Amino acid sequence: MEFQTLKELYANSINTYGSRSAFSMLGRESMTYNDFDDRVDYVRGILLGAGLSSGDKVALLSSNMPNWNVCYFAIVTSGMVAVPILPDFSGPELDAIIAHSDAKALMVSDKLFSRLSRETIDRMNIVIRTKNLGILSRKSGALGVMREPKPDDLAVIIYTSGTTSAPKGVMLTHYNLARQIQMGRDLFAVLPDDVFLSILPLSHTYECSLGMLLPFMCGASVVYIDRPPTASNLLPALREVRPTIMLSVPLIIEKIYKSQVANRFGSSPFLRALYARPFFRKMIHRTIGKRLYELFGGRLRFFGIGGAKLDAEAERFLLEGRFPYAIGYGLTETAPLLAGATPDKVRLGSTGPMLKGVEARLEDVNELGEGELVVKSPCTMQGYYKNPELTAEVFTHDHWFRTRDLAAFDNDGYLYIKGRLGNMILGPNGENIYPEDIESVLNSHFLVSDSIVQEENGKLIALVHFDREQLRKRYLELRHDMAEIKAELIRYVNAKVNKSSKIASIREQEEAFEKTPSHKIKRYLYTSQHKKTAQPNNRMQTKEV
Repeated sequence: MEFQTLKELYANSINTYGSRSAFSMLGRESMTYNDFDDRVDYVRGILLGAGLSSGDKVALLSSNMPNWNVCYFAIVTSGMVAVPILPDFSGPELDAIIAHSDAKALMVSDKLFSRLSRETIDRMNIVIRTKNLGILSRKSGALGVMREPKPDDLAVIIYTSGTTSAPKGVMLTHYNLARQIQMGRDLFAVLPDDVFLSILPLSHTYECSLGMLLPFMCGASVVYIDRPPTASNLLPALREVRPTIMLSVPLIIEKIYKSQVANRFGSSPFLRALYARPFFRKMIHRTIGKRLYELFGGRLRFFGIGGAKLDAEAERFLLEGRFPYAIGYGLTETAPLLAGATPDKVRLGSTGPMLKGVEARLEDVNELGEGELVVKSPCTMQGYYKNPELTAEVFTHDHWFRTRDLAAFDNDGYLYIKGRLGNMILGPNGENIYPEDIESVLNSHFLVSDSIVQEENGKLIALVHFDREQLRKRYLELRHDMAEIKAELIRYVNAKVNKSSKIASIREQEEAFEKTPSHKIKRYLYTSQHKKTAQPNNRMQTKEV
């Protein structure tokens, strides 16, 4: 069955899967599809009673919980517009986003409520507590009017946390989202018996579309945890839930790779030499990969990775370890998925082919076949909310969306993302240098937490935030000073990259890089121009070799 709106999709799932488990909080509440429908109907009535009508905006600011989904569906099935907001924005940013969205109502979790200003709360017709759906404040007014949503009606406004600019409100329609999750189902069949373990914020399009809407459409169940997905929190959840499907960002799997592989086999010359031999490396990866599969519950059949570039060494570990992973590519502006593969069809370094229904082309292609990826998808946004100028910039004359990503395709149509267009460095001989590729190698080293590669005076400089715990061990065991450690890291990187991508020096970034709410480094804060104009009390501190 094909759906044109989220209301159609919702009604079908409630009617088809009523008695099955829908959403639960680990160790606490659980609800069937019928239970879920009762709560959605209750919240819908509260919104209408507070004077909200179809087309009105409702901000949703909450940590993950089943009631997040209740609130989301109550909004969109009423023809109202949901404004899911990432919880990691600062208080002033939250106030600004809510004001910019023109929200008339707010649904908020307890911890996040305290970040908001009194002015923001006072502007709302109603404020609802997501924990128990209780009312925190309400203004009296006339009863709202609800109408049936249409495919081209606005369903959500999602504020992105850009690495180079202020947040932008991405406008997605009912049809954008309905088509997205049906395209996701066509890529990988989700079954009613599937169990998702959710570890990413629901306010992120990736998790909301593919980790909540998709399983809801297919009658599957989703389990949430009420704490960050650290190893100490995640392992007990994996043992109890034994998920069949999970979605993740690269950071989580990269941490596993570093702790289980890189740290173990990079700490001594003998182990490094052993690991460098393909036969032993594959054998090591297969052994650890099998153990990792069991740690994840022993029945995982799809582990999706998206949101950022995955470290190449970490991916090789997953591939050779026969872990059932797949990498997808997309943007908030495309709801989000544009390309992807299934675990049996992954290729090292690729995000898979474009999804069925998505057209793609490359513009300004260089001699290596790399160019800006431009797409046409039924899931592409209407534009940025109240920002027609920026909207016009991201569409071509024939209304294809500019991803601003540099990419290439192989002969089988598999997509390879090279880096962001704005990050590319032009080498002294005119060659394209992608800092993300170099950073991927840097970050694979067991002493490195994060890095940024920049060009200064014709040379490549790496800003590196070291893993302080591993660094202390290194000092104690080998008595190296920082100059020696940096020199070793330069040799490590330059042995793995091409001639034009070799780094000349390393600067230590003493404090962790500042990141967006979706955990991407705010690169613009670390450019030479920004540092020249930054205030004296700027938090950034670096030390050069």
